[in-house]
Amino acid sequence: MIDAVQRDPSAGYGPAFDAPPADDATIAVITEQLGRPARGRPAVMHRCGHGLPTVVRVDPRLEDGTPFPTTFWLACPLLRSAVGRMEADHEMVRLNERLAEDASFQADYTLTAEQYVAFRDRLGGPDEPLEGGPTAGGMPRRVKCLHVHLAHHLATGDNPVGAYVADTLLPMACPAPCVDVASDGDRP
Repeated sequence: MIDAVQRDPSAGYGPAFDAPPADDATIAVITEQLGRPARGRPAVMHRCGHGLPTVVRVDPRLEDGTPFPTTFWLACPLLRSAVGRMEADHEMVRLNERLAEDASFQADYTLTAEQYVAFRDRLGGPDEPLEGGPTAGGMPRRVKCLHVHLAHHLATGDNPVGAYVADTLLPMACPAPCVDVASDGDRP
């Protein structure tokens, strides 16, 4: 068993913006991880110790032009399950209470929301920004989805809620790759 999911010290908005779209083999892996077709021209932002995508970035508009405000997604089934357990344990309630009581935490969260929207709108290009539209995960007024916050944090190093989730869960041990990759040793 290895510590398959760890923070990437090189994560940031610059590398997240510059990451190329995934190739067909990687999209097939992401599709298998998600259990549904990958959408929005995914780009891998973070990989686990097995070399598989952990977090992907998607375009702010889907192929048909539909706005898609959730820019970062957890692809790793193990992480999604662990975050789901945190949500089931009412961690969002505690984080929303902290937002209401801790002015510094609220200020950091508000700044994160502004940076997230600016990144997402820049990613959409000058002809396609969502023009500040909705943020993801309830930002900046409430905490709604820990999955989005952790994915955002692992991709960019930003997001105090995502940092809290990462502090709680990482490093995360994993017994084996979640997807069977090519036997010739090539990993997407």
